[in-house]
Amino acid sequence: MTFVPPAPRKRLDTYLASLYPDISRAFLQKLCNTEQVLVNDKPEKSGFKLKPDDKVKVLYDISAIEKIDNIELPILYQDDNVIVINKPAGVISHARGKYWNEPSVASFIRQHTRLSFRRDGQANQAGERAGIVHRLDRATSGVMICAKNQETFSHLQKQFADRKVKKVYVAVVLGRLSPPEAIIDMPIERNPKMPSTFRVGVNGKISQTHYKVMESSKNYDLVQLEPATGRTHQLRVHMQHQGHPIIGDTFYEGETSDRLYLHAFELTINLPGDIPRTFQAPLPNEFKQILSDDHE
Repeated sequence: MTFVPPAPRKRLDTYLASLYPDISRAFLQKLCNTEQVLVNDKPEKSGFKLKPDDKVKVLYDISAIEKIDNIELPILYQDDNVIVINKPAGVISHARGKYWNEPSVASFIRQHTRLSFRRDGQANQAGERAGIVHRLDRATSGVMICAKNQETFSHLQKQFADRKVKKVYVAVVLGRLSPPEAIIDMPIERNPKMPSTFRVGVNGKISQTHYKVMESSKNYDLVQLEPATGRTHQLRVHMQHQGHPIIGDTFYEGETSDRLYLHAFELTINLPGDIPRTFQAPLPNEFKQILSDDHE
């Protein structure tokens, strides 16, 4: 199928994303970079800047691609501007890479708003991160707030960037923490030996976590975690470094379990109009159960 772009100097992949809002940007880039997209009958890379009257032809049969299935997630709160969910463990925040067609929080938001956003926050007809202001790892459950419109997206995003959002997590960790309450202040950097993971390191970014033991069993602690900073995998890395990895966190030396025992329990943020609100996602039953079983 051949198209004539309506505006010049737009990146090829950006233009394709406007044509195919249900398809991941990563997948469209792959089509460009494997010569499945022609500009004036010549293959061009995804970053190619289009000119007036360029003719774009997609060789790949986009219509044959399986559409993303609808997904239903527990809604904790919603109004005209936001939707707050209790994300189950195992659900990805937004599609990426080989998971482009997997149902996600972002695809759920698109179902409810018919809007989407680019990562930089500018409104766009496409964008696999629709409404996603902050992200939870796939394996982490709990409260997530998402935006229904551009103005709200920017309002919420700035609070996260300025560290004005209070986040409280609950985790089950191996062993008994001592002291039972403290602040971990240790910088975190990417692990060069395993680039998909992070570690405590002198060249890392400032990272602070306040922890408090809520309950203990024979081998585990149920602990409340409040990150003052928002580094990737921060809580998981800090717990591992203390010698008390989170149960189920095999990336960071945690023992194998049925899930990652990390839950985003509470989120406090100002809604549009500077209205402060606190949202809670109930603690999953398995968190108490694992401690109960450990008493036996």
